[in-house]
Amino acid sequence: MPLSCCRPDVVPLDKILPDEPLLMMGAGPVPIPQAVAHANSLVINHLGPTMARVIDQVKQMARYVFQSSSPYMLGVAGPGSAAMEMAVCNLVSPGDTVLSVVNGYFSGRMAEMARRAGGNVVEQLVPAGLCAQPDDVERALIAHHPKVLTIVQGETSNTTWNRMLPEICRVAAQHDCLVIVDTVCTLSTMPLEMDNWGVDAVITGGQKGLSSIPGVSLVAFSTRAFEHINNREHAPVQWCLDAKLANGFWNESKYHYTAPTSGILALHEALRLVCAETLEHRFERHLVCSEALQAGIEALGLELLVAKPARLNSVIGIKVPEGVNPDRVRQVMSDKHRVEIAGSFGLSILRIGQMGEQSRAHNLFRTLDALGSSMRECGAKVDVPHGMCELARHLAQRSGAL
Repeated sequence: MPLSCCRPDVVPLDKILPDEPLLMMGAGPVPIPQAVAHANSLVINHLGPTMARVIDQVKQMARYVFQSSSPYMLGVAGPGSAAMEMAVCNLVSPGDTVLSVVNGYFSGRMAEMARRAGGNVVEQLVPAGLCAQPDDVERALIAHHPKVLTIVQGETSNTTWNRMLPEICRVAAQHDCLVIVDTVCTLSTMPLEMDNWGVDAVITGGQKGLSSIPGVSLVAFSTRAFEHINNREHAPVQWCLDAKLANGFWNESKYHYTAPTSGILALHEALRLVCAETLEHRFERHLVCSEALQAGIEALGLELLVAKPARLNSVIGIKVPEGVNPDRVRQVMSDKHRVEIAGSFGLSILRIGQMGEQSRAHNLFRTLDALGSSMRECGAKVDVPHGMCELARHLAQRSGAL
């Protein structure tokens, strides 16, 4: 019997990929260390004793990175958005009121997930370039009595940092409201203290601050949150993202589905490297590198998108001068300098990541030179030597942190 579809004529990957890999300096994924890449090339039995030992260590390291003693550290076979959805669909039941603090695209995504889970969502919109304020959140808590609050630590889409997150979490706890925090672009780049701040669910992806691969993520639930999950009247509609089933695999040696063993091995190595560096040194390295790059960008003559009080350090937003096409700048950077940065979601800006392996001095110099040279080629008036000198000066002043 003849086949109904013709055999496709395809070329191997080495004919598709560039001869020289791009330096990934956008909003993620980020470059990964060799140890992570090697781990991702391995396959082991997802139910064997080796995997059990790996998972035990992943949970130990996750507690350190999340700064939590909770036993409910769960891996997710999917992107950070899958971890986000696991948190939302397990903590939000149909009819629950949910307060979603919305700074931009990804905080809005959590609100949409809560709606799809059947929640009655109240969105608290934060003006562009500002961070959420505890007093505003408290007024909404008093007015609407939500069971769940969703908020991002850093809004990747417009590079805004919710600086007052600890205070907001404490206010929510006073009103008996569970708090879900998205830390996809911030975990391990800046402080996040799950237990001390009273966060009930923290979600993150592997491909940003942790410098692991895309597609394997983590979610941490507080004991209070998991009691809420255990007391649900009905199981969540999602089966793969059912936290109780996932907990059976991660904590009780039960079968859920075939785990992404290679990805978990990669995540193990990424977490191991974070632990070896220590959070204190890692936070300082990210802060020094990001602030130095910001100073270099401003010395070029470019303007940063967000004012300092609400500026996210892990993803830097840059305004594009009038008459300059941001897509053209990115193309020149990619084609001529082999450096890739990000655009945004409807904004005329460029975004440069400062997460994990991106925050290395050699990456900063290469990226800033590529940005300045490409801006100049695209018609912007920039001072590349001055920008490079300012970058070097800031790094030299705090070289002990690198």
